[in-house]
Amino acid sequence: MHRTALRPLALACALIVPLAAFADGVSIRNDAGDPATTIFPSDRFTVRDWSNTTFRRVALPLPDCAQRPSDCADVAVINTLDGFSTQPRFTVPLTGDIDPATVNSSTVYLLNLGDTLTMRGVGQKVGINQVLWDPATKTLAFESDELLQEHSRYVLIVTDGVRDSRGKRIQAARDDDDDDRGARGRDNAEYRRDLRDAKRHGERGRDRVVAASLFTTQSTTADLAKISRQIKASTPAPVDFMAGADAGGAVRSVFPLAQLTAIQFNRQTGTSSFTPGFLPTPALGIAPGAVAQIAYGKFRSPDYQTAQKYIPATGTLHGRPQPQGSNELTLQLFVPAGAKPAGGWPVAIFGHGFTDSMYGAPWAVASVFASRGIATLSINVVGHGGGPLGTLNVLRSGATPVAVNAGGRGFDQDGNGTIDSTEGVNAAPPRTVIGSRDGLRQTVVDLMQLVREVEVGMDVDGDGTPDLDAQRIYYAGQSFGGIYGTIFLGVEPSLKAGVPNVPGGSITEIARLGAFRPLTGIALISRLPSLINVSPNPTGIEFNENMPLRNEPPRINTVAGAMAIQQLLDRNEWVQQSGNPVSYAERIRKNPLPGNAAKPVLVQFAKGDFTVPNPTTSAILRAGDLADRAVFFRNDLAVAADPTVPKNPHTFLTNIASAGTVAYAVGAQQQIAVFFATHGTTVIDPDGAGPFFEVPITLPLPEGLSYLP
Repeated sequence: MHRTALRPLALACALIVPLAAFADGVSIRNDAGDPATTIFPSDRFTVRDWSNTTFRRVALPLPDCAQRPSDCADVAVINTLDGFSTQPRFTVPLTGDIDPATVNSSTVYLLNLGDTLTMRGVGQKVGINQVLWDPATKTLAFESDELLQEHSRYVLIVTDGVRDSRGKRIQAARDDDDDDRGARGRDNAEYRRDLRDAKRHGERGRDRVVAASLFTTQSTTADLAKISRQIKASTPAPVDFMAGADAGGAVRSVFPLAQLTAIQFNRQTGTSSFTPGFLPTPALGIAPGAVAQIAYGKFRSPDYQTAQKYIPATGTLHGRPQPQGSNELTLQLFVPAGAKPAGGWPVAIFGHGFTDSMYGAPWAVASVFASRGIATLSINVVGHGGGPLGTLNVLRSGATPVAVNAGGRGFDQDGNGTIDSTEGVNAAPPRTVIGSRDGLRQTVVDLMQLVREVEVGMDVDGDGTPDLDAQRIYYAGQSFGGIYGTIFLGVEPSLKAGVPNVPGGSITEIARLGAFRPLTGIALISRLPSLINVSPNPTGIEFNENMPLRNEPPRINTVAGAMAIQQLLDRNEWVQQSGNPVSYAERIRKNPLPGNAAKPVLVQFAKGDFTVPNPTTSAILRAGDLADRAVFFRNDLAVAADPTVPKNPHTFLTNIASAGTVAYAVGAQQQIAVFFATHGTTVIDPDGAGPFFEVPITLPLPEGLSYLP
């Protein structure tokens, strides 16, 4: 054959050799147009938006909306966000099988490239956790080992320390961004440049970087920080304590406890139906004589939610959240007995839990707080307390009854004629992915407005002088109240100390791991198409997401449909991060918002909590660097000592009705009361030298469920 004829053959062979070598090993897929076929998250799926702190906005491709309407609705909401989740689920698709045991924080990790405005955090390395390998799709999934900084750039580094199933190092991904196919002009060129720079930062140790993904995290605290400033700049009308009515007209709704015989609660439970009952006045006898008066007042609070119960997105840098209207809210106040201090009574705002109302948990703690000279103030959470037409009928000895609006904040959101215990706290379709995010944030807005009312002067008895001390405002809350309370503590500068009790985050994780798991199942079966993957399924809502807990070994997925559920859970958490207490935990003490001071805090929780599982509380403690402030109730020891103690310790703070639990409840309440009475300086052990409370918790933090059988 002629030499010139050999040249094309030689060139072809030269091209074939590297391709054959490439095909011989496992590499990372890098098809830039589809989030499922490239490393995710990635700023490839964003566009420029100079109104945001991140200078970006998410731009995921929409699915087939006719075939997948639920996914389409979710992506439409996601595409209003200014970045990716601060606790993201990473997915890395590969061309073949790998050894999951080689995936760890040495071979796969994150590098912080800095806050988009201040460069804070630059150079910090973050590991990975909760590793899962899905052989069916050849996809590696994992989470970051810690909550990532908001509005910051990160690069995910994958090295060839990850081995394939034969023990060979995985190979470099083909970089589709190095050619012009699918390129998006200058944005794509900037991404390629920044990614090359980031890869150089990632070259560490003996392992070679084979793939990287650059992404920007979302802003999580911007809206509430701005709203806090708006509220502080306002001067609201004082609380109106002429909130009652008798046969003669309006009356002051301040009632000496000694004159009360009962308070009837006619809760609105339907569009035209009511359920009668009585408020738990005997609970005030836990500390006899400590409470002198119960008062009800009205005030207005700005409402940032639309009628569909979501807060419209605004630019996180230049935008300003705008009130959509205002609500008239009812407050409930327990005034201590004895001589009022010169500056007024110190006051603890107490937040009630999910399905509860201000007519539940606040009553259980008020007398112990009052015994230490602390007034207790509360309101209903968005969507709670029944409908707005509910009433209190205050029965008094030797006097006519007084009617007071009960301040219910629920409504018939689904149009079925009933108002359930939480109806109205979640966003309406098609924005169901928002969940309770904005109900929680609006509740925090209402609490910030309540603080402002104390600051402008809360004259309970009508003598012209304030009765509450604006310099001594504290916060405690149980369960849901601990969740939105953590957010509240992170953004409200006037709170002097706080005690979230059994808080957790995210709501997505709380629901999937514990007693509210059926709600997740209902959400999965309600989707089009359904994501329920258990068959046969007696209840119709059982599912298996097959996700490892934190610090568990890498898991190999063998459950069909689990990956789709995992993606949905991740998207829910992503959208809801601005209403996740984990996002605000560092703002309490570790890294306060500008103008805010670090606050004294305690976090009370219990081993084996089935309602708010331990890993979700640990997430708050880790994010806020608050392990040294954690108080741990050892319910396992309490049950071993007395089998009448409930195996689910979720209500240990307020369970005053049982002889087996009242001592623990009162002890935990006394810890809060003393903490507030000493301005956050004194922490007592609720059971002294007893074994039932760890003050502080004995490390490590609990990452398992520890449910009692």
